[in-house]
Amino acid sequence: MGRIVLLPDEVASQVAAGEVVERPASVVKELVENSLDAKATRIEIAIARGGASLVRVVDNGFGMDRDDALLSLERHATSKIRSGQDLAAIHTLGFRGEALPSIASVSKFRLATRPAGAIEGTEILVNGGKIETVRACGEAPGTLVEAKSLFYNLPARRKFLRSENTETHHVQHQLMLQAIGHPEVGFVFLRDQAVVFQLPPANLLATRIRDLRGDEVLKQVVEIEPATVEGIRVCGFLGKAGVSRPTRAEQIIFINGRAVENLTVQHALREGYHTALMKGQYPLVFLFIELDPADVDVNVHPAKREVRFREPDRIRHLLAGVVRKTLESDRGNWARAFLRPSAPSGPARIVTPRQDEVPPLVPLVEQFALRKDWSDFPEFQKEQTPREQAPGPRPEAPFSSSMPTGLSDRTGTESPQESRTDGNRGDATPQKFRILGVLGELYILMENDDGLVLVDQHAAHERILFEQLRHQTENAGVPCQRLLIPIVLRLPPRDYDWLLMNAPSLQKMGFSVEPFGETTVKIDGVPQFFKMEDPANTVRQLVDELRSLTAGTSRLRLGEDVIAKTVCRHAIKAHDQLHPAEINQLVADLLACELPYCCPHGRPTMIQIGYSELEKKFGRRV
Repeated sequence: MGRIVLLPDEVASQVAAGEVVERPASVVKELVENSLDAKATRIEIAIARGGASLVRVVDNGFGMDRDDALLSLERHATSKIRSGQDLAAIHTLGFRGEALPSIASVSKFRLATRPAGAIEGTEILVNGGKIETVRACGEAPGTLVEAKSLFYNLPARRKFLRSENTETHHVQHQLMLQAIGHPEVGFVFLRDQAVVFQLPPANLLATRIRDLRGDEVLKQVVEIEPATVEGIRVCGFLGKAGVSRPTRAEQIIFINGRAVENLTVQHALREGYHTALMKGQYPLVFLFIELDPADVDVNVHPAKREVRFREPDRIRHLLAGVVRKTLESDRGNWARAFLRPSAPSGPARIVTPRQDEVPPLVPLVEQFALRKDWSDFPEFQKEQTPREQAPGPRPEAPFSSSMPTGLSDRTGTESPQESRTDGNRGDATPQKFRILGVLGELYILMENDDGLVLVDQHAAHERILFEQLRHQTENAGVPCQRLLIPIVLRLPPRDYDWLLMNAPSLQKMGFSVEPFGETTVKIDGVPQFFKMEDPANTVRQLVDELRSLTAGTSRLRLGEDVIAKTVCRHAIKAHDQLHPAEINQLVADLLACELPYCCPHGRPTMIQIGYSELEKKFGRRV
């Protein structure tokens, strides 16, 4: 007798259900997606005991007649595709025809549905996959699906369910995703007969985010300017530079209305944010991508959580550019927040110095080159002579500074008055700051119309030096320090090919790499300013980073982690006492950076403490 036998239909259904129905949240996800495909404008979801006892979803969508209702409980029965060609043009959230039969096979199931205009509806009761009752009912137009005692016939699977609170949180997370992805639909969520949230239809995504997450989250994000490039539309919200989370849980990504997880998009976000986030942190995003369904494969996983792009490099390059552009536009908003016009009346808090009181602005790096040892950092010395400093003692002047009218696209040595304005950065009117002093020989204290401004002098100088060195690296290359004893490195064939393909970029970064036999390379030169204990390991890391970059990304950004560490050693430290002119120039040079609000490690360079916050601290207001 053969060892291979056909499984009974009941067992086969339960096995298949395990791929689709993992926990109560999976049931909610599948049923809500069916409601959205049915063009419902209001969906009510109720659960009991975390969804293990009850999951009920009611919508006002199309509804079904009796024949369709019975057929919907058959496996692979669907109204959304007809042939294999339709898999290349899926416009709906569901298409497999597995959700309802899978849920019905592991629960006590009830389906009640009525199309609009029909005299009566249809009610079907299913117990563990077996249809028990089919009868007429008088439900409202739409569909009601109820699943009780989930996994009652699979006790081993039921034991894997977590606590009620944990399962409820998973359900609520799924509903939050669907509510954010479809703000035009109203959602009601009840837990154990208590209303958790009730969301009316919203015309704007920002309104739905505010309703679900509150004003604080909305203040931490900046809106992406909707744009369509090469048939791909990107919109939504991105967390501002420096706003991060310890996990990817709040990277909410939708592709053609479907909430997904995708490595290509995650790599694009990392590339776009770059040094605007601390290492090990992840951005807060509400990202919507719309493209031709033929360019994305959603038939990858039974739960449809993963998708695959036909041209991942094109998607990654586009998204990284959108992220960078959005952060740059937010830089203009950041400038306006700190460069708001002075109030015409009120307490005289702002001191406007006379022209003869403003000290001459000497390039900050020049001043520190006179006081610090730059002998091991020769790259900076080449750019430190745009203006000669007059001999003799520096003039004394009050601590006051006139801020620039906008933010420059490069660091350079421009004075605040010379900072150019363009686009969304040029509509900020100069505001006069009064520098109060330095706190703890680290934090520069300033006053503006909104309250107290603190600048971390070390983080600010790090950002200035980082952008200067990166700009030089991208334009002129880095001098190479020859090694007395070359390093011979044997690599896997794939890494070897990648390394040779990008050898010109590595050479411009200061690495001298040559093929040295089969899958072996010889490294006989490294960048001068790279302080590496293990150059071979550094090259391996660079190869790994090469794979994560797009064709349009500057390969010279590969060494930015090392550049950040290098400038950290040479930047102004705590307890370094600054001259008033140096403080003036430090703030001016910071505002001229591409990303002035964070250091290369993602830490903030400047924070604002408003008068309202101070008044709360002192009990002057509630």
